[in-house]
Amino acid sequence: MVKSQPSFRLRQNASQNLPRSSKKDIPKKTVRNVTVKPEKKTTTEFVVNNLTFPSGDTAFKALLSARFCAAIWSHISDCDETFNYWEPTHYIVFTKGLQTWEYSPQYALRSYLYLMIHAIPAWIYHKLLQPNPLLMFYFSRCLLGMICAFAEVFFYKAVCKEFGVHIGRICLAFQLFSPGMFIASTAYLPSSFAMYNFTAACAAWWQQKYALAIFFTALGSLLGWPFAALLGVPIAYDILIQRKMYTFFLTWCGISAIVVLGPMILADSLIYGRLVIAPLNIVKYNVLGGAGPELYGTEPFSFYLINGLVNFNIVWILALLSPLAIILNYLFVPSKSKSTLYLPHWLSLSPMFLWLAVFMFQKHKEERFLFPIYPMICLAAAITLDVCQKLIFRIWSLVKKMPQGTHYLDKTTVVMMMVVTIFSVLGISRIVGLYKYYHAPMDLMMELNRYPADLKVPENTEINVCFAKDWHRFPGSFFLPNTNWDVRFIKSEFDGMLPAPYSDHLNATKIIHPYFNDENKEDLSLYFDISKCHFLLDLDLDKETALEPIYAKRTDDWKVISSYKFLNAEKSNRLARAFYVPFVSERFVSFGNFSLLRSLKHKII
Repeated sequence: MVKSQPSFRLRQNASQNLPRSSKKDIPKKTVRNVTVKPEKKTTTEFVVNNLTFPSGDTAFKALLSARFCAAIWSHISDCDETFNYWEPTHYIVFTKGLQTWEYSPQYALRSYLYLMIHAIPAWIYHKLLQPNPLLMFYFSRCLLGMICAFAEVFFYKAVCKEFGVHIGRICLAFQLFSPGMFIASTAYLPSSFAMYNFTAACAAWWQQKYALAIFFTALGSLLGWPFAALLGVPIAYDILIQRKMYTFFLTWCGISAIVVLGPMILADSLIYGRLVIAPLNIVKYNVLGGAGPELYGTEPFSFYLINGLVNFNIVWILALLSPLAIILNYLFVPSKSKSTLYLPHWLSLSPMFLWLAVFMFQKHKEERFLFPIYPMICLAAAITLDVCQKLIFRIWSLVKKMPQGTHYLDKTTVVMMMVVTIFSVLGISRIVGLYKYYHAPMDLMMELNRYPADLKVPENTEINVCFAKDWHRFPGSFFLPNTNWDVRFIKSEFDGMLPAPYSDHLNATKIIHPYFNDENKEDLSLYFDISKCHFLLDLDLDKETALEPIYAKRTDDWKVISSYKFLNAEKSNRLARAFYVPFVSERFVSFGNFSLLRSLKHKII
């Protein structure tokens, strides 16, 4: 084992490649005139300059485990995921599902090609094994988690090479235990898809794989979310302004556009029945004179600041402080080597701050809008923590003379361990809280799956499962036992536009319906007669109106067959509802009952 050298930066030299998992001997490298031979400690970790860090294989296994946990236990936090992605995917697989106005041909804001890429594995699984639709839902989620893990391990390896293995392993720990990554990693949303691709684009960028960086940026923005192109601006700056690779950039932009946009335009135009460029349509609606997203609510400037705290806790604070940390590192931490391999810190982290600068000032804010920069938040925080360790050691060495050869991590590793531990504990607390407080709708829909057998429902019987004021909590038609069960919406205080069932005609995706509009105007024809409902899911928060009674109290009409606790946010302490602490949180939060009700008047058989 080679001893650490005196330095304020423990790095495998910025110009030195990391060791790979191989049975071959690892070649010697020279680090600041000292010959260092990185040692392979075990099959799961490496040692460089006495610094242990996970191998790529180990990092992938850890990330995959975390993402599978998210696939199984994470709830659907955004109704946009259900109605704009899971429902049309259910339609593609089963020719039955709910349609939103955004998939109406006169608007065509969403791409069917994006859906088809996700639907094909589910369709193959369905044709080969004929599983319950619920299993198809979780199968698809696990695939999303696996894709995310691949992107993240690519990112981890690139961070280790560009910023050093110490920053790399801190960043990995932040990714593993982040509630934000738990939510975003398996969400079936373009913003999550953009996150996968931007994560891979950054990894390619830091390793000078510029063609890949351009392609991943194009894939994430054209096929996923067009606004994610903003994240590629610093990559374009590096290629065009710093490296002056004009022909290369234009060539690969053209190739990427042809490969991604060409099939998208062809597929969407055939499905919608007219020429459609979905990314252009969504930009036109949101930016270039359309009705705009403000119709669906606005939030104060503090929304993302608070959201960042609950999803990243101290990591969010460290990430926002990274520009200050970089300046302090430059001024007060002496070093004879570069702190990064190729790019300055400010350029590498600029996509995150560029994104925040744009989205923080938008009136319409949603948690998913920050998904694309979640891994970058972890990296920025890791850099800040590393600088803090160096500064602490610098101050300590000025007060007390250190033995020659003392490395900054010899004295400050405890600081890193404390931060990672606090972050992980808070992160797990948040994740457990999300499950305990908000998972009830999915649990109840799972319960519903056993009723065809328990009640001996004839196979071809049409069953109506109704939602009232909580229509937006419906997790999707994959949670229904089979395609003879339909979700219906009954009138409540909600007065906006609802999704509607796809037409059963062969050209359903080409039909323009009069009840769809882009102004969120209610259409009463989309509501269902409650007297025809077989089942009803309703949340009792101990308040009711004429249009929103507590149906569980109407014992002549309904029978409660299952009930789960669901957080009553209005009556709960804000801190207690954000994090779960066993034996403590229950005293500061209030719950309502989310119940599955069976009609006593409208018999199933």
